[in-house]
Order: sequence, then C-alpha cells, then structure tokens
Amino acid sequence: MSVELLSPVWTHLTDVQPARAEGIYIYDSDDNRYIDFTSGIGVTNTGHCHPKVVKAVQDQAASMIFSQMNITIHPKAIELAEKLNGITPSKIDRFFFSNSGAEAVEAAVKLARNATGRKNIIVMQGSFHGRTHQTMAMTTSKYIYRKNYQPLPGGVFVTPFPYAYFYGWDEEETTEFCMKQLDLLLHGQTSPGETAAIVIEPILGEGGYVPAPDGFIQELRALCDQHGILLIADEVQSGFGRTGKFFAYEYAGVEPDIIIMAKGLGSGLPISAIAAPAELMDKWTPGTHGGTYGGGSPISLAGACASIDAILEEDLAGNAKAMGDYLVTRLKALESKCPAHGEGLGIGDVRGRGLMVGVEFTDKEGNPDAATASKIAKYCVEHNLLILICGSYQNVIRFIPPLTITKAELDEGLAIFEAAFESLK
Repeated sequence: MSVELLSPVWTHLTDVQPARAEGIYIYDSDDNRYIDFTSGIGVTNTGHCHPKVVKAVQDQAASMIFSQMNITIHPKAIELAEKLNGITPSKIDRFFFSNSGAEAVEAAVKLARNATGRKNIIVMQGSFHGRTHQTMAMTTSKYIYRKNYQPLPGGVFVTPFPYAYFYGWDEEETTEFCMKQLDLLLHGQTSPGETAAIVIEPILGEGGYVPAPDGFIQELRALCDQHGILLIADEVQSGFGRTGKFFAYEYAGVEPDIIIMAKGLGSGLPISAIAAPAELMDKWTPGTHGGTYGGGSPISLAGACASIDAILEEDLAGNAKAMGDYLVTRLKALESKCPAHGEGLGIGDVRGRGLMVGVEFTDKEGNPDAATASKIAKYCVEHNLLILICGSYQNVIRFIPPLTITKAELDEGLAIFEAAFESLK
C-alpha cells in the first residue's frame, strides 16, 4: 500500500506495515517477525494484544462505543477511577480522564493555576511534555519539537535536571548544584508566590532516560511544601510498572500533588488521566476544562481497567524489575568491553530503572557520539529489532520492551544488539 497520502511530518523508524502483533513481536503481511523493544514508545506495557485487554475491548464495543461525560457518566469511568484510587497515594482521590499525554499535561497545568491562583510553571531541562502549544513551551529535550512554532505560551521557566553523567559529577554534587540553580531561578525569574507548580519527569524520557536521584526529588518536595508550590509528576512514559514500581516517583518515597498518566494506562488505546486530591480538584471551576472525548471513551476506559488488572495480577512491575536488572547487567558487561575512554566504539553510561533503560554513547573525550548510536540502531532495525534513540544529542539508545518479556526473549534481542557492535569493529 502506498504511503504517499500520509503527511510527511511524521518520521518513521521503519517502513514496516504490520499485519498483527502479539507479546513482544510484530508481524507483517509476509509473516516476517520483528522484536519490539519500543512498546510503541512506552505504550504496550502489557504486551501487544494482551488477551485480557482484547476481551475487555471486544465486550465493551458490543455494548456501547461512545458516552459523553457531560451527558452521561459511563460506569467504566467510575471503575477506572476506583482502580486508580487503589494504586495512588491515599490523599489522591480525584481523577480526570482525557485522550493523550499532552492533553493530560495541559489539564494538570490548568488545574494547578486554578487551584493556586498563581500563573508560572517550572520545568526541567531535557523535559518532554507534549506537542501542543502549551506543552511545547514546557518541552526542552530537542529543539525540533518547537522549531518554527514560536512564540509559545509564556510563564514557563526552565531549571537544570540532575543529569549526573552529563555534568561529570556524582549524584550528590549534581543534586546540590541543581537545587542551587532552582533557588536562583526562584529569586531571579519567578518568585515562589507566583509559581503554581514544578513539573518533573522522575525519569527523563526523550531527554535521555535519566533517573532523577531520589534525594533531588525529596528536596523538591520539601521546597514545594515550604512555598506552597505544587509538585507535579509526569509519569506518562515511566508509569504503570515500567520502572519496576507502579510509578517512578515511588522510589523517592514522596507523594506528588498531581500525577500525569497516559501511554501504559491503556495498552495502546487513547486514554490519559490526571490524579489529584479532592481539595485541589474542588478548586477547579466546573466548565473551565473538558472536551468531546474528555472523560474517555467506554472502549478506552475498559481497556485501561483491564490493563491495570493485568499489571497487578501478573506482577508485571515485578517482572520489569527482574528483567531490568538482568538487562542492565548484560549492558554493563558490554560497556566494560566498549568503554567510552577506549578506542573505537564507546558506551559512556548505562542507566535506568526496571525496563526503562538508556545506553549513552560518548567518544573518548566524553563528547556525545550520535553517529555510533545511529549506526547501532540502524543495524538492529535491519535485523528486525525495533529500538529507538533519544537524548538532546541523539546519542542514547533506549530499551523499553513490553513488561511481559521473558529472559529468553530479552536474550534474543540482546544478541542482535551485541552483534551490532561486532559489525562496526
């Protein structure tokens, strides 16, 4: 089939036109099999076509396809809210549903401004929060996401993310530096009294798969408490078992004021959510936010309910932790053979949590090596391993396979990844 009718604004990892998918595998019409280490960019956490999700979608489609939240309240919306209430902190007990991560981020910003009466938002360097105008203003991971779209909405300020490898420091020193820079920002650009929220990805996504040190998030929580600023955790890519816990913020032992969710929530169905305490949601003036599909379609709601059930019942977060530990061990062994300070191919850093792992390529001077990352990824794709690059310098290969992956399946993909290094020697 011709792709010429599609807009060229999309970039494409491959020209594969899939016919079906199951678990970690995608198949084309000729039954060629591709190992999917992308999960649709962190979406199919339960694997492709998980039987529980498929059945929920089929059953719901047979009874009702669309229910508009302002007109009727579909029972699946209440069911999903109850399930989310069971996996979020006890103080968080109100939920708003929408379609995409960007919509959820916008909703979180509108809620924060409404609830606090303040206007300004602080985000992190390297962040990705979406492609709408508001979320583009909050996105700093790559210039291409904002190119030719200026001017963007104001009231957004950027502070350094504690990217220890980039700075060449340990996590403690990096945290201290970043907190000092944030303090300077609050004295020089946006005062605490006019700052509604600080938005952070507990693990940078498009910015390079960089986990924030637990101490940094703890200090953020304390600072927000001190000044009445809301702490918003963008868990769009890191949520729903991806990191070995249901949400990545849990590693720091803190509770955010607002949680943003999407991607893995629906296993491929378009649904997102924000979660917040009633005391915040009650300050959101009725009618000031919504949309035709705000509230989620019954089919997406049903798929999300089934996704949560599958993650909990099959302990997919536990599997992500176990398989992630194994993955990092294998990748660090490869790093020892191909260090960045050596000759030729150079892995500078292997990092991540659960099955959200990044491999950063740098040259022997420590400079970003996008060329090698690109060659490795190209080899993998040519050998039917779908894998993605991220990072502001495009020098990080990210591993985000479905959370259902087995050790044997992981080995299958890693064999191709390791062969890619051999091909370039």
